[in-house]
Amino acid sequence: MDLNVAQSLNIKKDITSFLSDYKQKLSELFNERNDEDEMLATRGLPPYVLREVLEHNPLSTFIPDEYNGRGAITSEALSMLETTSYQSLPLSLMMGINGALFLQPVANYGEEEAKKNVFQRFLKKKNMGGLMITEPDFGSDALRMQTGYRYNEESDSYKIEGLKHWAGLTGWADFWLITARETDKNGELGRDIGFFIHDSSNGGIEVLEYYKNLGLYMLPYGKNQINIDVPASYKLNPSRNGILMMLDILHRSRLQFPGMSTGHLKRMMDEALAHCKERLVGGQSLFNYDQVKERLAQLQSYFTVSSAMSFFTGTNVPLTKNTARMDVAANSIKSVVTDYMHEASQSLMQLVGAKGYRLDHIAGRAMVDSRPFQIFEGSNDILYQQISESVLKMMRKSKESNLYQFMKGYSLTENAAGYFKDTLNFEVDYKLPQRKLVQLGRALGRLVSMEMTLKLGDTGFNSKMISNSLKVLRSEINSIVSTYKSNEQPDVLDGYGDDSSWLKFVKA
Repeated sequence: MDLNVAQSLNIKKDITSFLSDYKQKLSELFNERNDEDEMLATRGLPPYVLREVLEHNPLSTFIPDEYNGRGAITSEALSMLETTSYQSLPLSLMMGINGALFLQPVANYGEEEAKKNVFQRFLKKKNMGGLMITEPDFGSDALRMQTGYRYNEESDSYKIEGLKHWAGLTGWADFWLITARETDKNGELGRDIGFFIHDSSNGGIEVLEYYKNLGLYMLPYGKNQINIDVPASYKLNPSRNGILMMLDILHRSRLQFPGMSTGHLKRMMDEALAHCKERLVGGQSLFNYDQVKERLAQLQSYFTVSSAMSFFTGTNVPLTKNTARMDVAANSIKSVVTDYMHEASQSLMQLVGAKGYRLDHIAGRAMVDSRPFQIFEGSNDILYQQISESVLKMMRKSKESNLYQFMKGYSLTENAAGYFKDTLNFEVDYKLPQRKLVQLGRALGRLVSMEMTLKLGDTGFNSKMISNSLKVLRSEINSIVSTYKSNEQPDVLDGYGDDSSWLKFVKA
């Protein structure tokens, strides 16, 4: 594709004009030519809508300049996702899957032959790609996946067989990035992970079942039987090993969640403000009630923190940076901001009232569409535990057991820690039970988020929004740490049935 062709596809426009045109097209498709509420409450997406979205080449923001993309500039990709998610969170997730979980891994680890073919088809033929990692019996425990691959020397290709599920774009994607473990001559699976680019037009993937997912109706999910042959040139090449490559891919994706969350949170904030100003209760605007103001302040805080995360990723994570070791930043961003996405959706639902409890209302859709974000690409409970484990490991290595002393010297929290000299001034037990690790991780994730918010404040971002967000974050962190310090640990009763029926104790 030459420069003239790229210009005709609007790829070479400056980012402001590119996003403006894209935003106008989304508004036209979702608001003017279709009923947004009805369209997004129906499974799938009208083919012409997806076609017109892709005609604006939003995915070119993930493609390097040498392949006629926009340059794979992180800030541009995040801005595209934000523009998309303001109009449609599911559509933004679709763009995120294509970009962060397919195009970026291909750009970083693919061979030249594969990259040229894939990028050309994305730009010219509007192809889409997805990632298959999860298996029915191995969700979060991905390293034990049972999908295996063997190398065939005669055909210079890999035979891959297995079962995958919950892959977004099931039955739709033109390309798949599929993970598998090498099978030896005895049929045993190796420890390392391989990634393979599969062209769906070559067949070999049978959709056994389409899932009736609770939310995200726009995206098809299901169970896929894999029996494919992939040319050797379509295997990704890790710099060291497949596990570190997978960490880089997943961490990079988690670091880019703010692209999707910022637009969604801005929509929740705008919808809530508009409703509260227009709605009259008890003879006065809903906006004037103190409890309502607290919810609105939290919504504005969530949006500001998410913006700070976008700024962090946009300025610190270029495509060329390996993120395999950025676990604390990636896990903090993903877990905290997805908690905020769902909390914001719940708040909008509460403010709107009964009519929000409809699938064809923005509040109802937002609630069910945002919930999976706390689960996929790492359940938040697990990520909070991993944040604590990573920090405790660093503390052991530095021989520091006082949490405040360590956090004030840690690059991701050095400024934020100063707000918690008393709260964090305690010795940490390196061997914490899991529930304590999760609680501590929630606090640490928000401390990292606060550091990012302070850094955004230094740039000239709305100072009142920053100040408001710091207040909300301080309140959250103090509350979580208080819970963490509590020694109250309820247990689970296995045989709870004995003496647990209140009716038998009612005296006639």
